[in-house]
Amino acid sequence: MQGVEGFMYPNEVELQWSVLIVLYPFLTGLVAGAFILASLERVFNVEAVKPTYRLALLTALAFLLVAPLPLQLHLGHPERSFEMYLTPHSTSAMAMFGFVYLWYLMAVLVLEIWLDYRRDIVVLSQTTTGLTRLIYRALTLGSSNISEHALHIDDRVGWVITLIGIPSAFLLHGYVGFIFGSIKANPWWSTPLMPVVFIFSAMVSGIAAVMLLYMLLTWLRKQTIDMRCVDTIAQYLFYTFLIDFTLEMLDLIHRIYESDESFRSLDFMVHTKLYVSHILVQIILGTITPILLLASTQVLKISDMARKRIYATAGCLTMIGIFAMRWNVVIGGQLFSKSFLGYTTYKMGLVTREGLLTAIVLTLLPLVILWGLVKLLPPWPEKSPAVPGASAAH
Repeated sequence: MQGVEGFMYPNEVELQWSVLIVLYPFLTGLVAGAFILASLERVFNVEAVKPTYRLALLTALAFLLVAPLPLQLHLGHPERSFEMYLTPHSTSAMAMFGFVYLWYLMAVLVLEIWLDYRRDIVVLSQTTTGLTRLIYRALTLGSSNISEHALHIDDRVGWVITLIGIPSAFLLHGYVGFIFGSIKANPWWSTPLMPVVFIFSAMVSGIAAVMLLYMLLTWLRKQTIDMRCVDTIAQYLFYTFLIDFTLEMLDLIHRIYESDESFRSLDFMVHTKLYVSHILVQIILGTITPILLLASTQVLKISDMARKRIYATAGCLTMIGIFAMRWNVVIGGQLFSKSFLGYTTYKMGLVTREGLLTAIVLTLLPLVILWGLVKLLPPWPEKSPAVPGASAAH
């Protein structure tokens, strides 16, 4: 077989996982990262990021609602996915995702948002009219007590849920890295650092996404951006990015030092088929460049306007870099032969079930959902309605 350079078996030519499987960990990473940012204010009392607390929760919910759709479209029979609930299998990492997803969606994220917005929902159910009034009344779930004592209980319970939600967010996204890292037959994926790298890259993407959304929505609302808030978010983004990049470099150094029988094949692939997406896009454009941009705001005195532009540029490049990382993991791990002698290419269709157009729609869909959530539950403090004839504070 050593003389058959470039040979691939017929069953290795077709890639099993497409761009939709790239999109899935990207979306779940945004969920986990946004929730971690929200927890900074609720659990760790970082008051500077308070203007983004509710926006981060709504962002996490919007992306979480769409996160399973790439998997559903990838399945030939998506209706079979419900079997994981009817016939649970505790030894299957894939099957357990369904239970982790439901736990995080219903018991953590939705409940925390409801507790945080309960006062506003009750007031809006009393002050609005028509269909909107019926929607808010349904959202009260029959709970109309907004006394000081009741709101204090909401706050305490919400704090506990947020505390539980932090490891739940890690579990939600870390399990994706666990699935890839536990595939021993694929040396591109098989590393114990894979779940940790996925978790920190999720934090990076989620923090960057909320920062960009806050700046964009504030600008669209013609309001003033809270620079103390954005500066603090950028600091957390910078430090988290440094840890994420360090872990990826540690994994790379370990592979180089180990240099097993697969190293030559993987090294060739990185310098050819994945050179643009891995070296240029992920590392140089999507990692080193935003880290340097964020570092410049930490060591240099830069005007507010210039910092806004740097944060916006760094945030966009960060999102590109994290998506490229997901691409290189999912697609890159399928481009080489199991015999390490041949390589294939991934051809993405345009208008197919797992094509480019579908991926674009699934990427934009959470933003549409977020727009609806923001309209229904405004995250801005100045939009919080007042209690008719009372002054109860939240």
